Amino acid sequence: MTLVSDIMTPGARCIGENDSLHVAASVMAELDVGSLPICGEDSRLKGMLTDRDIVVKAVARGMDPETTRAGVLAEGKPVTVTATDDIAIALERMQEHQIRRLPVIDDHLLVGIVTQADIARSLPATDTGETVERISL
Repeated sequence: MTLVSDIMTPGARCIGENDSLHVAASVMAELDVGSLPICGEDSRLKGMLTDRDIVVKAVARGMDPETTRAGVLAEGKPVTVTATDDIAIALERMQEHQIRRLPVIDDHLLVGIVTQADIARSLPATDTGETVERISL
């Protein structure tokens, strides 16, 4: 059995819910990533923020990236897995919710993230292909 902890990228960096979108975009550029988990003042996961969210949900609607907080774009309850879940659970959630990045939590705190790239590097090609196909519907 393969666990989420076996393939996840550990130590995912959060953006604070009160950080500006400009700060979030700068961190994305620095890390060369297209999304970041949003964490609250209590260090708990509040949502995910993508570069597309910043452009489409904020900038295109006239929101100021310097003053708009990242937490404003955190919508709904984040879809997550735990580090001790079987990887099949992660694949199911990614497919069901059509998401490419899945936060991994332990005791309500972010401990890592599972991405399509993690799946491609770690699982058989059939699992990878099926997951990518279902996410991209």
